[in-house]
Amino acid sequence: MASLIKKNASEHPGDGDANLLINEVVGVPGGIGEGARAARADAYDSWLASLLPDRGGIALLAVGGLGRRQCAPYGDLDLVLLHAGVPGTDELAASLWYPIWDAGLRLDHSVRTVTEALSVAQDDVKVALGLLDARLVAGDPELADALIRTAADHWRRTAVRQLPGLREVTAARWQAHGELAFLLEGDLKEAAGGLRDVGLLRAIAAAGITDALRPAVRAAHLRLLDTRDALHQQVGRRVDRLVAQERNGVAALLGLRQPQLGAPDSAQRDGAAVHDGDALLRRVAGDARTVSHALDDAFRAADRLRSGRSRGASGRPLRRPVARDVVEQDGELVLARTAIGARPDPSLSLRVAAAAATTRLPIARATCEWLAAYCPPLPAPWPAEARAALTTLLGAGPGLVQAWETCDRYGLVDGWLPEWARLRSLPQHNPVHRYTLDRHLVQTAHEASRHSREVDRPDLLLLGALLHDIGKGLPGDHSAVGVPLAEAVATRIGLPAGEVELIGTLVRLHLLLPDVATRRDLADPVTIAAVAEAVGDTGTLDRLHALVRADAAATGPAAWSDWKGRLVAELVVRVRTALDTGVLPEPPAPDPTLLAGPLPVVHLTGDRVAVAAADRRGLLATVAGCLALHRLEVISADASAVDGRALVECRVQPRYGLPPDPVPLRADLRRAVAGDVSVTQRLRGRAFAARGGGAAPRVVWHREAATDAVLLELRASDAAGLLYRVTCALDEAGALVRAARISTLGADVVDAFYLVGGWPNDATRARLEAAVLAAV
Repeated sequence: MASLIKKNASEHPGDGDANLLINEVVGVPGGIGEGARAARADAYDSWLASLLPDRGGIALLAVGGLGRRQCAPYGDLDLVLLHAGVPGTDELAASLWYPIWDAGLRLDHSVRTVTEALSVAQDDVKVALGLLDARLVAGDPELADALIRTAADHWRRTAVRQLPGLREVTAARWQAHGELAFLLEGDLKEAAGGLRDVGLLRAIAAAGITDALRPAVRAAHLRLLDTRDALHQQVGRRVDRLVAQERNGVAALLGLRQPQLGAPDSAQRDGAAVHDGDALLRRVAGDARTVSHALDDAFRAADRLRSGRSRGASGRPLRRPVARDVVEQDGELVLARTAIGARPDPSLSLRVAAAAATTRLPIARATCEWLAAYCPPLPAPWPAEARAALTTLLGAGPGLVQAWETCDRYGLVDGWLPEWARLRSLPQHNPVHRYTLDRHLVQTAHEASRHSREVDRPDLLLLGALLHDIGKGLPGDHSAVGVPLAEAVATRIGLPAGEVELIGTLVRLHLLLPDVATRRDLADPVTIAAVAEAVGDTGTLDRLHALVRADAAATGPAAWSDWKGRLVAELVVRVRTALDTGVLPEPPAPDPTLLAGPLPVVHLTGDRVAVAAADRRGLLATVAGCLALHRLEVISADASAVDGRALVECRVQPRYGLPPDPVPLRADLRRAVAGDVSVTQRLRGRAFAARGGGAAPRVVWHREAATDAVLLELRASDAAGLLYRVTCALDEAGALVRAARISTLGADVVDAFYLVGGWPNDATRARLEAAVLAAV
């Protein structure tokens, strides 16, 4: 058998092919599911047993996936050759390992006596955990049983003491691999909530600390194993990271279908749904959250055992009231005895959640299960006590996320907000987002609580933050689609009609301030007037400003910057002035230092680049190209002419994080604006070298977006030197650009160019549009 495997492995090199070979030759079946995994284990057992000679004092043990009988299609073999000091062990081991290697299988192996194995387990907690999965494949059963029983007994006696160190190692792994529930391309094994964490739960359960492997965890574990099986089968080799290009194939193998929005129920039953990687991501996210939550519970149970339970003089556990019907016991929140004995009111689950969020104490599992089973549904509209508890919960700050996640794991949130089922674990494919949609909404409410004292109605801010993206996942603009959904929630909660309308306004306008601040000329009175008319009053303006900052903080670090924050703040100040006084603020005067002294004038201060030169066309393009040459991205640019001088002021940021040397930058700017041909040739050659890819670029025209200009908006892929190329093209086509606003959204940009003059005719628009698209 070994020679046959070796021959075929040489004919089919590579891990995937070799694993496929052993599946065919040894009879290890493929397939997905618990039965397929057990069948693979049986096939491996039979083959490995045939390799072990019949000798006393020798036992071959499987650990890892084979030990658990959970073999993936292209998994590793983890084996321990156990011996009782018999001679010739090295030669025996070689006769075992070499056929496995010759078959092209990955092998993790060790050769030890019982004493040696136990000694290593005492020093290395990972080895101790591995031995909990040990299973006899072939050989001396008494020898194997001696190790398996002793290792399990040692773990039960020392687990509580060893878990803190194991927890530190686990936290480091989480830090390295992230949270599986929120990753678009997560590692099914190593990320938080993955298969490695199920191993920890199994170890904690084996120690008798808690029933960590409850039915929900077992079901989540089986689904994660099925996903890994399908991923192996889809890729044809051992891989644990679920990358984007494999999602749809894995979903098809698992039979996961995402319902088509708007399709009738009959069409869904007839197969109108399609295989969808998003359905897979949602299932993986839900399972990972189940595992993570169970592991948090298990670690807390271990902490309580290690520290001991606090008991009063009567010998009963100490209980401390923290809110109406809620007490603390052993570091967790439980229901007061009077609450359990009486008929519960519908707001009880919300009040427990609010107490957990404000005290930052976890809710006991038994309490969550009791609330899920016995707490009656909330009426519509909600009673005032329920609304107050929701506001307290949303405004609790850091404790909100844990309390909400716990309630969601037990189905309580669906009782509060039936809409949550559609939002739960919905992936957001924009790379700036670090969370699924539901977690993003809760995180936004948490971030909004930091700004609650800046607004006149913090309760509306918090609810608006929770609902601002409720329209995502449905066809159309989510800001518009979400308005009736959010208003329906606000009505059911019991808000009066006027406040329901305010919630709808927050949802509809939650992107207004950042979009205008980054894409429009804030010095133009038309810009300020349009925002003031949309917002209507300063109270709404303040709530929108707070929501913008909370939304960005909950999205991720790439969604916000100091410069974007200053732009939004500047817009808010100008709009507030217009709302308070009815007078539009005057545009800022040109920098007086640019109007004096010999030409050219070049100022570099922080993120600002200002240039003055003799009045001529194309100065903006020249400056933009020179900045691209020095790897600076232009965020905004303004061009004007005063007293025969052409002025260009730009806000910039380093493209790759490190600012350029100001000395050569200043020198190149001076030479370029003075018309030095050598600089122009350099910047042309380099700026055109990098181009964006992706979908086709698009030009959109806006007629009434400016006082003295028409707005041309370019939507395209980001690329170095894009602003230079486009401004050059516009200049050569005869257009005069007085301002540009650059908005980068991941790999794409939305660049707005203010073209001086009236609304161009069809032929002129077509000519300018063609010039811009050709430059991209």
